[in-house]
Order: sequence, then C-alpha cells, then structure tokens
Amino acid sequence: MPSANLMAARGARWTIVGLVSLALLELLWETVLAPQPAGGAWLALKAIPLAILLPGVARGARKPRQWLSLLLPFYFAEALTRAWSESGRHAVVGAMAAAIAAGTFVALLTWFRAERAPE
Repeated sequence: MPSANLMAARGARWTIVGLVSLALLELLWETVLAPQPAGGAWLALKAIPLAILLPGVARGARKPRQWLSLLLPFYFAEALTRAWSESGRHAVVGAMAAAIAAGTFVALLTWFRAERAPE
C-alpha cells in the first residue's frame, strides 16, 4: 500500500489538474463550446470562484481546499442537471464537467484523507 505522503502527493496533483480543467471547461462551455442562446455568456462567470481558489489549492493551503470541497458538489449538480436536460453538445459538455467535478472531488478527499493518516 502506498505511503500517506505518496497518496497526498497524488491527491494534490489530481486535485490541481481537475481544478484547472474544470475552471477552463466552465469558461469555455459558456463562451465557445456550447453557449446559451440570447445572452447566456454571463454564465461564464461561474468559473471565477474556481480561479480564485486555484492559487491557494496549488500552495496546499487548507482553507481554499475546504472551500473547494464545499463548491464542487454544486458544480457537479449543475453539470449533471444540464447534461440530463439539454441535448447535443450541451449535454456532452455537461457530462464532461460532471465527470471532472466528481473526479476532482474524489482526488481532494484522497488528499485530505492522506494528510490525516498516521505514518
């Protein structure tokens, strides 16, 4: 079984990769990939909280990671709802965002758990 330090490093790496991916996808989703008709570009602002948390999470600070753990279920729920209720590329992008949010959440929980595990 991998050591707690290795698990924490893997969790950190995948959390940061997932956070960057989700922030970029949320931004691109509403501007380029599958924009909402009639002025829905303001929905791209939902990427801002993720971008604000990124430096703190990349440093490994605990509070930004705790905030991220509270926000990710909302991003997952919104993406899953839109994947289910919309069609075409909107649904595909929603499913991708849901998968990234879920994976990032699992990586974040792995990171937290590895930190508290005894050596």
